[in-house]
Amino acid sequence: MPAENIVAALDIGTTKVLAVIGEMDDQGAIYVIGHGWAPAEGLRRGVVVDMDKTVRSFRKAVDDAEMVSGVEVDRVTVGIAGEHLRSINSTGVVAVSRSDNEITAADVEKAIQAARTVAIPVDREIIHVVPQGFSVDDQTGIKDPVGMSGVRLEVEAHIVTASVTSAKNIYRALDRCHLGVNHVVLESLALSEVLLTETDLEAGCVLLDIGGDITNLSIFYNGAIRHTAIVPLGSRNVTNDIAIGLRTSVTQAEELKVAHGATMSSAVDPTEMISVAGVAGRAEKEVSCSVLAAIIEPRMEEIYSLAVRELRKVMLADSLTAGIVLTGGGALLPGTVELAEQVFDMPARIESVKGITHIPDDLGSAAHAAGLGLLAYGFSCEPDQTLHRGAVKSWLSKLENWITKRL
Repeated sequence: MPAENIVAALDIGTTKVLAVIGEMDDQGAIYVIGHGWAPAEGLRRGVVVDMDKTVRSFRKAVDDAEMVSGVEVDRVTVGIAGEHLRSINSTGVVAVSRSDNEITAADVEKAIQAARTVAIPVDREIIHVVPQGFSVDDQTGIKDPVGMSGVRLEVEAHIVTASVTSAKNIYRALDRCHLGVNHVVLESLALSEVLLTETDLEAGCVLLDIGGDITNLSIFYNGAIRHTAIVPLGSRNVTNDIAIGLRTSVTQAEELKVAHGATMSSAVDPTEMISVAGVAGRAEKEVSCSVLAAIIEPRMEEIYSLAVRELRKVMLADSLTAGIVLTGGGALLPGTVELAEQVFDMPARIESVKGITHIPDDLGSAAHAAGLGLLAYGFSCEPDQTLHRGAVKSWLSKLENWITKRL
């Protein structure tokens, strides 16, 4: 069968693993043609703690996506997040190589490689070097210096590093799934592909991705990423607080949070009552929705306050005129935006995914934006053919195996 322009992405979150397969047509429009997900078993805060369970989670998500799309996936663009990530800013300087002093792409690459020479611990590896801006001789603020004349080329770059052990375990799990890796991508960069506009990137904004166990914070300004940080709290902490506060199970607490939760107690009707199932033989009871919101609000305020502390480290708060962009499953509760505006003292919003023509309804929420961002990143970095549609015989074989496993 003819080759087609298809990319697969794997979002390794702290609560779920999402596989997404997309296809780009001749006009550059991207369509999601298959997706699958599995609970992130074997992973804790983005780090592998049980290899066998991690492999099963990866394989189930990919198998389901393959079944829907009819595509055999042999390599993926992988999103990476977790407390093991660190970031620093570095500078690289080189002399322009050509005798006529014209800057070439090779000079730019040499400058970026020079920025990579920053000293990092032996237990860490560089996964991203993102140019923030260039200087040619005494001229600063240059976005693309290729073709300009100069003697000295300097680049300011944002360097993201990961724990060598954590990264190797992710690679090993993928290898056991017989999956190669096209790119390993910081999830904040992937999200910026589909959530942030050129205005956001230039004017400056904070991208806050509230996940299950952690919250990723990234600051963009003057067209580039300037700072990344991890807040070691997420929506699962909110669920645990509800379980403790209402004396119920974690499963019931999650259901109550999704169905009746709100981030600000002032935004709910105090007369509205909800039923809470008891545990260990205790009887069911009723509580007010305002009580539920009063449990949620302090924890969300703590998450935001820790993010504000990270924001103050870079002294850019007054320059970020585009405000806060919220995403992730933890941003879906009513009142999340309003509380963010109070704590950050900045405008906030939840942004919808842009740049992908067709998105299935069950992938449309902010909880799945990272997977779609990885898909867009995969196409932007590698627009040529990456996968092939499987032959009919192979597809039917996969269908038979998929059905057998579920009988």
